[in-house]
Amino acid sequence: MRIRGFRYVLCRCVAAVILAGCGGSQSPIGAPGAVPQTLPYSSSSYKVLHRFSLERRGAYQPLSGLVNVSGALYSTTFGDVLTGYSTLFAISTSGKYKTLYRFHGTDGFGSWDAPLLDLNGTLYGTTYYGGKPAGYGVVFSATPSGAETVLHSFAGGSDGAGPWAALINVNDTLYGTTESGGGSGCTDTGYTKGCGTVFSISSSGKERVLYRFAGKPDGAHPGAALLDVSGTLYGTTSTGGEYGEGCVFTISTSGSENVLYSFSGKPDGDYPIAPLIDVNGTLYGTTNGGGASGDGTVFSISTAGAEKVLYSFAGGSTDGIGPAAPLLDVNGTLYGTTENGGGAACYQNNGCGTVYSVSTSGAEQVLHIFTGGSDGAVPHAALVNVDDTLYGTTAFGGGLGCHRKGCGTVFEITP
Repeated sequence: MRIRGFRYVLCRCVAAVILAGCGGSQSPIGAPGAVPQTLPYSSSSYKVLHRFSLERRGAYQPLSGLVNVSGALYSTTFGDVLTGYSTLFAISTSGKYKTLYRFHGTDGFGSWDAPLLDLNGTLYGTTYYGGKPAGYGVVFSATPSGAETVLHSFAGGSDGAGPWAALINVNDTLYGTTESGGGSGCTDTGYTKGCGTVFSISSSGKERVLYRFAGKPDGAHPGAALLDVSGTLYGTTSTGGEYGEGCVFTISTSGSENVLYSFSGKPDGDYPIAPLIDVNGTLYGTTNGGGASGDGTVFSISTAGAEKVLYSFAGGSTDGIGPAAPLLDVNGTLYGTTENGGGAACYQNNGCGTVYSVSTSGAEQVLHIFTGGSDGAVPHAALVNVDDTLYGTTAFGGGLGCHRKGCGTVFEITP
């Protein structure tokens, strides 16, 4: 099996190694994996809007996706030269960049796969680390002008630890996940005990744990945002399920959890770390590994649990390796990124990543291959659509300081 992607490697470096196995009660998988159907390379319009740089005494490594608020894009960075922690920033679609807030540790730091949530003009987000007194992450709110408030600091015990993913809004209550904490299981995370939680929190900061994962048979380490479909929440765990390779689960807003599908690795994929999306009642997602070549998949799944591999990445210069971000539906075509692949030798010598599209029937097309130079490298976060132009970030590249050829970029691409 290939080495896990960017998130897994950084996780190994700093904490929270995702290794625990979990269980489910499903029967073995059904249909075999889809054969790759790669279309010719597209000459899409690609443009870098901003390059992060240590030389400018600024922020670096935008690991979270962008959110569109009245035409301005908001997000966070993992680090900042001045404080050593994270930042909240805004950027216009023409590339005008502004740092709005610098975190200081006790108010959180380390935003990973957690794009901000815009709710009635207030931004809500999570950080994987920081908060007081325990330092196991926070839920925060911020105004578009940059005034930040900590709503909840995780203690690392029964309430959870390490909120990796974004929040969602269901009837003015926010729902999210923590990757660790919640109980005594999954002690080999390297961060804190527990297999993760699902929680709710009010806009005033009242937090309630809805469910604590036990490792078996229900799944472990929910590292992706939840999806609301008619009042039922759908999510993924990066490990666990019947075969130990991750699962799709449902949970009610009152906390009743059920494993919907368990991944087996081949041919259906493993390590699903991205949120699901809903397109006309069918759910679509990606796995970071597994599939026919072991380099990840795009899949569909019904709300009843019938899973189908739409596309298996072949790796190398052909298409891409390791989709980590959620898909984006634009007029029936799905768009996404891979962390690696594409041919250029950079991160893990497996390529610098790609932007791709895939149809709901499984035809994939590469829209951009990152070179690791000024255009960026390792696109890790979700794309956002603003007037049929897609905007995203790369964790590395850009050419201005940092390691791996740069501190990251914000880019636009027009399919």
